[in-house]
Amino acid sequence: MNGNQKLDAYNQEKQNFIQHFSQIVKVLEYNALGGKYNRGLTVVQAFQELVEPKKQDAESLQRALTVGWCVELLQAFFLVSDDIMDSSLTRRGQICWYQKPGIGLDAINDALLLEASIYRLLKFYCREQPYYLNLLELFLQSSYQTEIGQTLDLMTAPQGHVDLGRYTEKRYKSIVKYKTAFYSFYLPVAAAMYMAGIDGEKEHANALKILMEMGEFFQVQDDYLDLFGDPSVTGKVGTDIQDNKCSWLVVQCLLRASPQQRQILEENYGQKDPEKVARVKALYEALDLQSAFFKYEEDSYNRLKSLIEQCSAPLPPSIFMELANKIYKRRK
Repeated sequence: MNGNQKLDAYNQEKQNFIQHFSQIVKVLEYNALGGKYNRGLTVVQAFQELVEPKKQDAESLQRALTVGWCVELLQAFFLVSDDIMDSSLTRRGQICWYQKPGIGLDAINDALLLEASIYRLLKFYCREQPYYLNLLELFLQSSYQTEIGQTLDLMTAPQGHVDLGRYTEKRYKSIVKYKTAFYSFYLPVAAAMYMAGIDGEKEHANALKILMEMGEFFQVQDDYLDLFGDPSVTGKVGTDIQDNKCSWLVVQCLLRASPQQRQILEENYGQKDPEKVARVKALYEALDLQSAFFKYEEDSYNRLKSLIEQCSAPLPPSIFMELANKIYKRRK
């Protein structure tokens, strides 16, 4: 190959490389945008509450915004992966990334790219900060906890094998604790705490207690909305019944069902047939699980308020109350 050919080959490779960036951007835009941004915004809002206004310069606020986006990227990584595992169809009002023509299981690599972006951003923006190591460990721990939760979820409800005996309140709480509560609630607040210089074990343990309770509350709402929510509002078509999920609804159904009703569940749960899904929904309605949910929502919110009232400096109760009020009676 002569010099000109080498140059042409190099230029072609360079062009291919640059063009690939647009694909990465597309992955980011399609999967990181379009949600409610509650997790990312929580980082920024908590940071602004915890740090004195005079210490909130443009650079520190930019770092808080970046860490907020890192939380959203972690969420995107989980959702792209989760949708593949659950064979989901829609997410945030559009078809799932892996379902798009030409994507398919390449979406697995895209999910890994989303995760890798987190650590590139943290290094670029926060490497010189005293809280950098705490942030790295927090994100890594959040990933690990969530992946343990997903493992529990998949083990409890393997595709094609329904075992209602596994659907206990204890198992449900374990799945929620690991799969949702830690990264959705503790991660964003803990990140802001570290950025504000609050790194004591006691303070983080107090925050964790409140935020894990809030995470359970949030997941129960999610399970309810999966079936009883309006897809045009929630942005996704629920598939928990078809996917044999250990959801709050099936756990509550089993606690209330007569032997005959349990038999209906045994014969119809975890199957794709729309008629069988409809029978399960009819059973939930016959047991008035909607009223049971509304009672749970009130009781849980009041319990959260009681926990938050016990907060002491340097953690203002307002951080937690704003979060609780954001999700209380949500319908999406």
